[in-house]
Amino acid sequence: MRFVEEFRDPALAKGLLARIDAAARAIGATKESPVRIMEICGGHTHAIFRYGLDRLVHEGIEFIHGPGCPVCVLPMARVDEAVEIAEQPGVIFTSFGDAMRVPGTRKSLLQAKADGADIRTVYSPLDALDLARENPEREVVFFGLGFETTTPSTALTIQQAAREGVGNFSVFCNHITVPPPIKALLDDPHMLLDGFVGPGHVSMVIGIHAYDFIARDYGKPIVVSGFEPTDLLQSVLMVLEQIRDGRAEVENQYGRVVPEHGNPVSLAAIADVYEERPSFAWRGLGEIDRSGLRVRAKYAAFDAEEKFGIGYGARRARDVEEPDGTACAQVMTGRIKPTGCPLFGTTCNPETPMGALMVSSEGACAAYYQYGGRREPEVVE
Repeated sequence: MRFVEEFRDPALAKGLLARIDAAARAIGATKESPVRIMEICGGHTHAIFRYGLDRLVHEGIEFIHGPGCPVCVLPMARVDEAVEIAEQPGVIFTSFGDAMRVPGTRKSLLQAKADGADIRTVYSPLDALDLARENPEREVVFFGLGFETTTPSTALTIQQAAREGVGNFSVFCNHITVPPPIKALLDDPHMLLDGFVGPGHVSMVIGIHAYDFIARDYGKPIVVSGFEPTDLLQSVLMVLEQIRDGRAEVENQYGRVVPEHGNPVSLAAIADVYEERPSFAWRGLGEIDRSGLRVRAKYAAFDAEEKFGIGYGARRARDVEEPDGTACAQVMTGRIKPTGCPLFGTTCNPETPMGALMVSSEGACAAYYQYGGRREPEVVE
């Protein structure tokens, strides 16, 4: 299959691994003093473990798993508010499947559904809009969740609802943006990072220049990467070559998909429908300035926070402590690996998850568990 098989070519992978080995040796990377590369996207984390790339590369390269899973970084307070909306009479609450099992303080959306709330899994916000058309006597709410990758589809759906005057449709907006948390991590003196593998799907929307500050202000290389094994190996090699050559640049390995300046149609829809929140709470990172989006006043009729008087629209989201014994925050910020959490694989597993990182299809803990990454605890700091 074109654009798949050639990026899984064993011979090409072996050649890239040999070049990675040579570059790592030239830098002087060792197991005791590794080059620490953070893959920001949870999809990259799963690809790394699915193909065993972390075990194939030079031992002096360490992958640090970043906060690139939007379900994982959603604070428990926002899950509680989603459940609160869903349990109101006359509401049909819709969500992508990976958010259904994320635990709140009282229950998850799946548990609320079992308790009688009308909560339905959809594959697109347009599915939720269809439900609103079909059920004019009900309020249909879509759980808007994700980075810049999914934000355009929600924005375009709100525009469509406005054009049609579908007044019983709204979005509980939890869309967030990638660059601000990267800056927060770089400002953390405890985070020792040498370079980044940048997110492919997000960059398809926003382009590559949103990351210029990483190279310009912090002197760290970043390479936007695809998701096939040779994509990731080439991206790691490009990061190492920048370090070897004393460069810090934004490079685009995923040029077959990611345009330099992003997608203008998507960016225009986002700008029309959304504006930046002053701040937004991230699980593991706390409040980050200008890192979340909210529905603009011109589309307030489609803002569930305004319609139901909940969340940031009515009050500050309360702080909610993570369950006792979990280490979600430390894993989310790359301070420890999932195996460093005392609950990993025992109390917390895919059947009985204690945290979102074990639930989401992009969660680091799910990747470790699914692909056999259960090793001795490794502390990054």
